[in-house]
This record gives sequence, structure tokens and C-alpha cells, in this order.
Amino acid sequence: MRAAVVAYLPWLLSGLTIWSAWLAGQKRPAAWGVGLANQGLWLVWIAASEAWGLVPMNIALWIVFYRNLMLWRVAA
Repeated sequence: MRAAVVAYLPWLLSGLTIWSAWLAGQKRPAAWGVGLANQGLWLVWIAASEAWGLVPMNIALWIVFYRNLMLWRVAA
């Protein structure tokens, strides 16, 4: 199972990353929710692949996506 997660999850991660960037460019608030969900999947992949060097990026992006989500909710 772990090998399948490591091999195939990056395809989903790539798609969700592209989708969230596209949504942000369209000024859609859903971009930040998709981004947060994607970070959860990134964390699964980081643990499965033992790519611990990506943890700081993951934490930073959790913060950025959550901050942007809160800012967009206030502005709406």
C-alpha cells in the first residue's frame, strides 16, 4: 500500500495543486479550501515517502492557505 501511495499520489497532488492555482487566478474562494485539502494529502505523501525535508513547506502552506481563507471570508 505504501509503495502505491508513494508512486501514485503525486499525480493527484499535481492535479489539485494546478486546480487550486487556477481557482486562485479566477479569484474563487474555493482555492484556499482545495489548497488546505491538498496539504493534508501532501502530509500523507511526505510520511509515506519519508521525505521529511518537505515538512517545513507543508507547514508554511497550511498557514498561508488558512490565512488566505480567513481573509477571503472577512472580505466577502
